[in-house]
Amino acid sequence: MTLAALASPSAVPETPKARVKWLAAPSSAAWLEQAIAQPELVLIDHSHCERKAAGVALQLMFRYPGDVALAEALSPIAREELEHFEQVLALLQRRGIALRPLPAPGYGAALAGQVRREEPSRMLDSFLTAGLIEARSHERMALLAAHSPDPELRALYWALLASEARHFGAYWLLAEERFGRKATVARLKELAAVEAQALTGAIKRPHDVRMHSFGVELGGGIQNTL
Repeated sequence: MTLAALASPSAVPETPKARVKWLAAPSSAAWLEQAIAQPELVLIDHSHCERKAAGVALQLMFRYPGDVALAEALSPIAREELEHFEQVLALLQRRGIALRPLPAPGYGAALAGQVRREEPSRMLDSFLTAGLIEARSHERMALLAAHSPDPELRALYWALLASEARHFGAYWLLAEERFGRKATVARLKELAAVEAQALTGAIKRPHDVRMHSFGVELGGGIQNTL
């Protein structure tokens, strides 16, 4: 499979409501090259990403405690994200790599800054920003699964792809069921442009590479397959 094919936006699982492509720009060959060159850093950052993703799901459950359907969708995601964290942590331990804090890129903050404060817009934006992060993670894990020279890392990333796709599919369905397709697609296009812009640039130092660090090929466009 070519880099260009893998870097194109990934579709969520095949359900009537969820066949949508999320990303406005694919990841660049430069990001992939830098990530492959620093597997330890990417693994450590990956572990932090899984914990953060679990926290996002739990935060939304606490923010909207009366929404039973939301809880039913996000509780399994929170558990699965923590299971992924444990998988990555176990791999780090087998390799004698200490889990440590890393300076985070501005990616997450850039997306969080787009979430509107008033409801119900806050809910829609929260679903879509969480989904965009999951979609980018899925896309970059697919690149690493296909191109990493390390067989154990390839196996890890391939094993996580299906669940990552389910996760951003779940956020899409939560948004569409509550806000309708037209409003969801319109807002997704706006946020996807911000997401791509947040990854626009070059990594200046090798040890700054992260799962969500700079590196996209601009000039594409979000594609709705519905």
